[in-house]
Amino acid sequence: MKPELKYIELKSGFGDTGPAWIGMAEFSKSGRTVYFNGKALKNSNAQGIVGNFYDIENGDEYWISGIKKNGTDRHWAGGGKIMVDRKVVDLYLSLVDFNVLDKKSFELVDIFPTDKQKFAELENQKLN
Repeated sequence: MKPELKYIELKSGFGDTGPAWIGMAEFSKSGRTVYFNGKALKNSNAQGIVGNFYDIENGDEYWISGIKKNGTDRHWAGGGKIMVDRKVVDLYLSLVDFNVLDKKSFELVDIFPTDKQKFAELENQKLN
């Protein structure tokens, strides 16, 4: 699967006010794992999980979705700035209904690639 622009929010310990990012996410061949900012986030269909993905290293729960055209990606009850990867600002602005990032709502950051091989090895190691 080719990389896609996504909204990603940490849910564990924060509810609807966790750190949130907009950036390019990469996917495993099956599409069940999202690689983003040094993390591997696995799709979770389990009941009782607040987010729809979990970090395979520490179990933190994340919400991942496409971006909303009107820029209201956060839950209506949530709040806080959304960090936008500075490499995707032009792409993001071309997809939403505004042409400038409001500094009250957004912050530019550097999001780094994920070492997918590290997580492939982690998930495929033998259990004792």
